Amino acid sequence: MLSRRQKLHPDHQALEEAADWLMRLSEGELSDTERAEWECWKVSTPERGRAWARAQLLQSKFGGLPPSLAMSVLDRPSSPQRREALGKLAMILAILPTGWGSWKLAESRQWSADYRTSVGQRRELTLADGSHITLNTDTAIDVLFDVHQRLIHLREGEILVQTAPDISPLTRPFLVSTRQGRMQALGTRFTVRDLQSCTHLAVLEGAVQVELADNHQRSPSIINAGQRTDFSADTFGLVTATDRNIGAWAQGMLMADKMRLADFVAELTRYRHGFVRLDPAIADLRISGAYPISDTQRTLNMLAQTYPILVSGHLNSFWVMLSPA
Repeated sequence: MLSRRQKLHPDHQALEEAADWLMRLSEGELSDTERAEWECWKVSTPERGRAWARAQLLQSKFGGLPPSLAMSVLDRPSSPQRREALGKLAMILAILPTGWGSWKLAESRQWSADYRTSVGQRRELTLADGSHITLNTDTAIDVLFDVHQRLIHLREGEILVQTAPDISPLTRPFLVSTRQGRMQALGTRFTVRDLQSCTHLAVLEGAVQVELADNHQRSPSIINAGQRTDFSADTFGLVTATDRNIGAWAQGMLMADKMRLADFVAELTRYRHGFVRLDPAIADLRISGAYPISDTQRTLNMLAQTYPILVSGHLNSFWVMLSPA
């Protein structure tokens, strides 16, 4: 019987075959015979089906092949360069997320949202009541203002909220909802981030009242200025002091104060396409400074200039490795 890991991870042969088909599709139109062969290949075994799902993810999420790979195979169908490119492409497919279905669902949710940002993009909105919302990278929200409420639903990503007094005579509450609960602003500036399994709330000014989605009998919790917490649909997390740099992303900066390099890289990758891999030997290196998130390659170069880190870029920096210098 196959283990769970075997079921989720296609074997290398299937990945190489998927890479070959993806490359052939990028080179031009397939003949009717080739297309029929490709269609049969995709459904011939579960391994090939999983491998092709990863190829689809690369096509949809990153726009197809990395440019350097695409250029390396043009007009050279049997060259050594093509074989090398195939190997690199198979490696990329191997490390793509396995949650294809989950990703497709999240992507469809984003594209049907009222407002959204792509990876690396930020967006500022002024709502009808004068409130300001800043959307961070890869974020999607819905806005519903009616006679009863002013509601922002965070589908994915992270927002910074600066509320304004209700200009209508109805004095409608200002609410932000996620899958885990509902937050009511009490004259407030705060950030909300969707972490899939929980919601992260940090209050910069005023206060926010939190009501859990699946625990209606429990009293709401008040989070005050200078505090932050995580909460799931039925559990409040610990309330701790807010990081003073929590909203620096709204000014285009990623702030680090003796931050583990592994944690820094995890944050930085939210703002770029492609992959950043970190050698475990430097994962606990502590770094500090202010780094631009609009130019993540510049940020990586700044790290290499300041710390004993070697930054190796491959495939036009689509794939980056950080290792000890």
